Amino acid sequence: MGLFDRLSRVVRANLNDLVSKAEDPEKVLEQAVIDMQEDLVQLRQAVARAIATQKRTEQQYNKNQTEANQWQQRAQLALSKGDENLAREALVRKKSFNDAAVTLKNQLDQQMTNVDSLKRNLIALESKISEAKTKKDMLKARANAAKAQKQLQETIGGIDTSSAMGAFERMEDKVMQLEAESQSAAELGGMGLEQQFAALEAGSGVEDELAAMKAQLTGASPSQTALPAADNPSSTPKDSVIDAELEALRNELNQS
Repeated sequence: MGLFDRLSRVVRANLNDLVSKAEDPEKVLEQAVIDMQEDLVQLRQAVARAIATQKRTEQQYNKNQTEANQWQQRAQLALSKGDENLAREALVRKKSFNDAAVTLKNQLDQQMTNVDSLKRNLIALESKISEAKTKKDMLKARANAAKAQKQLQETIGGIDTSSAMGAFERMEDKVMQLEAESQSAAELGGMGLEQQFAALEAGSGVEDELAAMKAQLTGASPSQTALPAADNPSSTPKDSVIDAELEALRNELNQS
């Protein structure tokens, strides 16, 4: 194999590959239908020309056939009048028109066959174009669906799900940290009045036991040792009310 043959094959192969890659199914199908419609127009024109030619041939055939019949009648007329020479001349004319009619008849038969063949081809092409249009629409729909699916897959493939999930995990950890800090702050800042009384109530058993021990040592009752009365001459009227309430509480405790 020569060098130029190899180069030619390489060039043709590369061109075919470029053309194949550049082919858009939708555009190729549209162009194919356009080409078929152009062929249909040309075929219709050919059928029209063939029919016109057939009609002219048919007219010429009928004309020559009529002329041949007329010269036949003239030959009979001349012979009936006893003029054989004129009758012979009429028969010569008749033969000329008759021969032309026979030739035209053969042409007419051939033209009729051609017209019938062209008409069948025209009908077949129209059917193919109709089928091609339907198939074109189906293939275009499939091509568009395939393009959309390919674009979707490329979009999904280009998404970095690992980084997105990592962001969710980081945010979840941060929310958990905020919740823990909020709970700690609530525990540290929640030692209010109720918590203080709860602490006092929890430690009352120890205090009672301590008061009882002191009473045994001093000979006084546990209630007197635990809650001694106190006077505060510098107390305000408001403090006096509170002291009175405390005294009432002491008396309740002593009586219990």
